[in-house]
Amino acid sequence: MYRTIAILILLAPAFAAEPLRLPIRTQVPTEVSTQTPVPDKSGGKIVKIETKTVWQSKNLETTFVPERSAFILCDIWDDHWCKEASKRCDGLAKAVAPLVEAARKAGVTIIHCPSDTMDFYKDHPARKRTLAVKPVDLPKNKDLPNPPLPIDDSDGGCDDAVPVKSFKAWKSQHAAITVDGEKDYVSDKGSEVYAILKEKNIDKVFVLGVHTNMCVLNRSFGIKQLRKWDVDCLLVRDLTDAMYNPKMKPFVPHEKGTQLVVQYIEQNWCPTCCSKDLFQALAK
Repeated sequence: MYRTIAILILLAPAFAAEPLRLPIRTQVPTEVSTQTPVPDKSGGKIVKIETKTVWQSKNLETTFVPERSAFILCDIWDDHWCKEASKRCDGLAKAVAPLVEAARKAGVTIIHCPSDTMDFYKDHPARKRTLAVKPVDLPKNKDLPNPPLPIDDSDGGCDDAVPVKSFKAWKSQHAAITVDGEKDYVSDKGSEVYAILKEKNIDKVFVLGVHTNMCVLNRSFGIKQLRKWDVDCLLVRDLTDAMYNPKMKPFVPHEKGTQLVVQYIEQNWCPTCCSKDLFQALAK
């Protein structure tokens, strides 16, 4: 009897770590052929066949174990020099907050990454916890292609009616998102984030925040660097926003510009998921 109990105790962690299923989306290249009748020299018609490659959305499924997963909250600041961006970030932060609470409750590691605000958190337990993590050797970067973005953000991407010159408007992460002093981490360095992932045995990372075409992709803890380190990551596509001005190419509404960047990430960097599906998975 005691032997059976001992075996069950040993097996308990395995049962607790049962993977959760999650729908994800990616983009796959697909060849599409078109047939066009064209006149020939004899006065008849021939069919001209043209083939081109287009990207099409593909729905897949992945699994994750909350205790071996992490959220990286990228630059969800309290303010921004671009006022339209600041308004959108305010709404995004309020949408992110309940998902973070649900994820933390389920055992997901929460890493807050509000860049350029570490002085604000210097005495916070979550920052001290980060600094206590043992540094690790970083892996050699994988050589990955880096195609150009589908939008032109060379003007800074601000869609204010009267844009101003950029400046540091942020002091901390948005107050709507709780930083748990007993569990969370705070960092703005990729090397620190990578060390946390290794210490916690993380094998799945969810990236949330702003801005999709800039910080989310290019920070030292962003998607490009994570993929170069061969970290399995996902973008939460409805909890992000691009810095894009519709007055710039491809001259589409701001929301469409964000969608184009999300699709670009799905094509070239990593799949995406939706917060609704994450909520449902975490609730199981």
